[in-house]
Amino acid sequence: MRIDASGLHYRKLNKMVRDAVAAGERHFELVNVNGQRYIGDGLDEEVTIQIHGTPGNDLGAFMNGPHITVHGNAQDGVANTMNRGEIIVHGHAGDVIGYGMRGGRVFVRGDVGYRVGIHMKAYKTQVPVIIAGGCAGDFFGEYMAGGTLILLGLNRDGRPLVGDYCATGIHGGEIILRGQIDEFNIATNHARIALLDDDQRQALRSHLHPFCQAFELDADQVLDDRFYRLTPISHRPFGGNYAT
Repeated sequence: MRIDASGLHYRKLNKMVRDAVAAGERHFELVNVNGQRYIGDGLDEEVTIQIHGTPGNDLGAFMNGPHITVHGNAQDGVANTMNRGEIIVHGHAGDVIGYGMRGGRVFVRGDVGYRVGIHMKAYKTQVPVIIAGGCAGDFFGEYMAGGTLILLGLNRDGRPLVGDYCATGIHGGEIILRGQIDEFNIATNHARIALLDDDQRQALRSHLHPFCQAFELDADQVLDDRFYRLTPISHRPFGGNYAT
């Protein structure tokens, strides 16, 4: 089903998609998208949505199964509390990606903003994954409780890979950073830093293969660098701040 979103209010656009899903439609192409919010939110079906343009905030929030591809950039809140599914962004994405995310995966070809992966958590057998091909802003992996965050810094052109306060409050999951890093940017009082061992590099390869396939990148070339793994020092990173 093809929908021209030009001039459509986000409520009307989302109602058209929901009504079509309820009627049995499983494939959507949305063109001329320009800031419409909440696309794919709460959908609980194995549908595919191709978006041409720039979707607004909370793309794929609370969704449980759809596969969304954005041929452009995405705004803030992608995959907010997402339970299952896949979101692929062929451009850049904004802040708070994967807030409280419990499952599924998000691939962003370019840069991401602030507080990516904040409060991300694993849920039962579900382990969410976010991979960004570019650089990130401050508070990457803040309060992270589970899952995997991977930041590749492709074409970083001398920019810092990650902003300040990376891994602040981390108490679960892992953050994997490619290439040169500056410990000044990382909350070393909360996160332990180590190079990947051979087994961990194999696990990384399994994550990077579909990412590279989605964006037509050479996985071996991407893997040909050093990778650092950040893991929590404590399950109660702020425990010492409270009276006992």
